[in-house]
Amino acid sequence: MLETDICGVKFKNPLMLAAGVMGSNASSLNWILRSGAAGVVTKSFSKEANKGYNNPTTVGVEGGIINAIGLSSPGVVNFKEELKNTEKEEGQLVIASIYGSTPDEFAYLCEQVSDLVDMIELNISCPHAMAGCGASIGQDPELTHQFVSASKDASKVPVIAKLTPNVTDIVEIALSAQDAGADGLTLINTVGPGMKINIDVARPVLANKMGGMSGPAIKPLAIRNVYVVYEAVDIPIIGVGGVTNYEDVVEFLFAGARGVQIGTAIMDEGVDVFSKINKDLEAFMVEKGYSSIDEMIALAHR
Repeated sequence: MLETDICGVKFKNPLMLAAGVMGSNASSLNWILRSGAAGVVTKSFSKEANKGYNNPTTVGVEGGIINAIGLSSPGVVNFKEELKNTEKEEGQLVIASIYGSTPDEFAYLCEQVSDLVDMIELNISCPHAMAGCGASIGQDPELTHQFVSASKDASKVPVIAKLTPNVTDIVEIALSAQDAGADGLTLINTVGPGMKINIDVARPVLANKMGGMSGPAIKPLAIRNVYVVYEAVDIPIIGVGGVTNYEDVVEFLFAGARGVQIGTAIMDEGVDVFSKINKDLEAFMVEKGYSSIDEMIALAHR
């Protein structure tokens, strides 16, 4: 009942771990897979090792969290060892999230990990990445086209472009990614950058001063972006942003997503959030008379 198809690949349910949360090593990825997720997206990694920003890197705010980790990465050589030790069952997938500052770096990473993963997600949308990476790519349709095209040419597996909501027209960016050959899209990355100031010492809380916001407060923005992009593109969409329960998942499906990623909710609910949402989603489908996920996708567009 919960099975879904994304880029011609079968998932046993629509739930996945979002990039950046518990995805830095094989043991964490395997834990999430055992907890009911059909897919896991790794923490974004790069060609060379990157220390990232100093602590503190996250701070809670009303409606979610703000984080500025700085895309810390052990480098692809080290991360390949983690990928080799992931354990999945039928209907479960491992997705590598990659980043870099040039199309050649993205292409190199695709070549390095294509044999170890089921899909590759391109992080061209982080709002607090170092210069030349992240949203500076995904906010420009021409750069988006260049980076997606290079990645697609080098990859043996489907390529998913993760887009930022921090643009004037996300549809323009989505169409550019599709034209460049992207097999699918992930919408959305964090909103911002945002900021929190400690009023006792009159200083920003985060070491980087500002970072991307995630959590329940951004879900309406994510839903809207999925909805408008669905009407413009012909490739599948994975929704992400503020998911905490089955109702949120249903909203994303009705907006046009074929799969849904969960991140920040794990901090509050633990890894059991995946099995709980799957159970509640199935109960909802039985109650409403839906026999498959396919029957629910894009219903809000009628």
